[in-house]
Amino acid sequence: MEVMAEMTKTAGIVLYPDFEELDAVGPYEVLGMLAKLDPEWRVVMIADKAGPVRSLSGLNVVADYDFDYAPSLDVILVPGGLGSRKAMDDPRLVDYVRKAGQSATWVTSVCTGAMVLHRAGFLTGRPATTHWGAIHELKALGDVEVKEGVRWVHDGNVITSAGVSAGIDMALYLVSLLKNEQIAASVQKMMEYYPQPPVFDEVPA
Repeated sequence: MEVMAEMTKTAGIVLYPDFEELDAVGPYEVLGMLAKLDPEWRVVMIADKAGPVRSLSGLNVVADYDFDYAPSLDVILVPGGLGSRKAMDDPRLVDYVRKAGQSATWVTSVCTGAMVLHRAGFLTGRPATTHWGAIHELKALGDVEVKEGVRWVHDGNVITSAGVSAGIDMALYLVSLLKNEQIAASVQKMMEYYPQPPVFDEVPA
């Protein structure tokens, strides 16, 4: 059992109060499907304290580990949401993201989770993206090349993605890097993720 534990690769999603649900749960679904196809992988939720963490819309998601006892991560993902503004000013959370990210193979974010990555030092001098409504906030942090109108930005071992649903796209792309395109396609098929949203008139920004 100990040998198997050592072989396990871990993707960790960092939770904090008022995170955006789909930013975390969308990639969790993708990476969870990967874990079903490849038992070498597992996905865990991590927060300041283990236990329920309340999302922006009131969904309680259970963190498996706290920052002090979380396993080492091969992938770290930081979701966005209105709570990210407080999270990026939380020294304990930012310090955890910094330390876990430094030893991870991949450092990723969805939506305004990019601002937490920036505060942790991962976006310095890099191209990155975030939710369209927070582009100006990310730019204001300085020393980051903010890309607009893209679903995700990959630079080195850092991948940032735009708002909410873009996290699913980014996670599928990540699976293609973790394994290969065939497995990513299998995950996509298992999820039946072939978006065909209804077409509406454009909403003014």
